[in-house]
Amino acid sequence: MTTSHTTDSMTVLTKMYAAEATYLAAGGPGRASFELLAPFFAPDVVLHQADALPYGGTWSGHAGIERFFLTMSQVWESFDMAEQDFLATGETAVVLTQVRARARATGRELAFPILQTIKVKDDRIVEVRPFYWDTAAIAAACAASS
Repeated sequence: MTTSHTTDSMTVLTKMYAAEATYLAAGGPGRASFELLAPFFAPDVVLHQADALPYGGTWSGHAGIERFFLTMSQVWESFDMAEQDFLATGETAVVLTQVRARARATGRELAFPILQTIKVKDDRIVEVRPFYWDTAAIAAACAASS
């Protein structure tokens, strides 16, 4: 592990999360330009979400990440990253995020942690793997009653 890799990972992630906040404040998916976020993701980036989630599956490339943000905005009315702790080690960073969210379909509010491993290469995010403590609770909170 070298300090420069750690600093580079942290710099990329810090700037990406700031750009994400700007993107969401500007209206988010369908309203704001994904170009605010695109420079932080490699063209062949891969995001792996747990299949049990309403936005589960594998999202690839810039188009996939943009579709992911659109799907998230359809599921969540709000999704606030209240607190984040970063641990960067070379090309892999681990981010623990405390989330407060409100499901669009049900109005239910949840608070939960997400732990992400994020791989950064050549100053761009190439892979993201989020881990949720309770995917069933999240899916249930987002599911409208029939």
